[in-house]
Amino acid sequence: SRSPAPAALDRDGILAVVRAFRQAAARARAAGFQVVEIHAAHGYLIHEFLSPLTNHRTDEFGGSYDNRTRLLKMVCRAVREEWPADLPLFVRVSSTDWADGGWRADDTVALAHHLSSVGVDLVDCSSGGIAPGITIPAGAGYQVPFSQRIKDTTPMLTAAVGLITSPAQADQIIRTEQADLVLLAREMLRDPYWPLHAAGALRQDVAWPNQYLRAK
Repeated sequence: SRSPAPAALDRDGILAVVRAFRQAAARARAAGFQVVEIHAAHGYLIHEFLSPLTNHRTDEFGGSYDNRTRLLKMVCRAVREEWPADLPLFVRVSSTDWADGGWRADDTVALAHHLSSVGVDLVDCSSGGIAPGITIPAGAGYQVPFSQRIKDTTPMLTAAVGLITSPAQADQIIRTEQADLVLLAREMLRDPYWPLHAAGALRQDVAWPNQYLRAK
């Protein structure tokens, strides 16, 4: 079956999205989570507002950079009002669309300045995902320069992601201050014991859970 054609949100719909993020933050707090990350990358709704490739609106949420970033800033403010000040709020962004006329690394640097003023603690620096057929120069640690640039030029903490697989690689990123945090996903799926293996490779002692000790 064919997927339904998307319809542009009206202002009431946009405000409903903001309320939904606020409610989700309240549920996360009630459930005991200690970190919340707003997903504004990879072609999802907020990224579609950010990128000129997908945002063709002519109202207060389209056109200029300030208008295209308006939804994300509204969401961040709403979430921050629900989320305790002593718990971190992350935002995941596509640092570049890797396409002419799209969202650029310069835009992400400017956005990091804005996000620090609306209660965001860290920018998770991914990239791409807005449209098919775009060539992405993927390689080991290929997105780390985005993290380093934001860390070096803004007050924002950053996370590095993307084809970071070895303990030594992750350790170097932190030690050379290219990022404040390294986030792993696929490598953790490949090796659920990656943290323990990394600790061994980096000669760090870690405490085993008591339940594991009983299995000796």
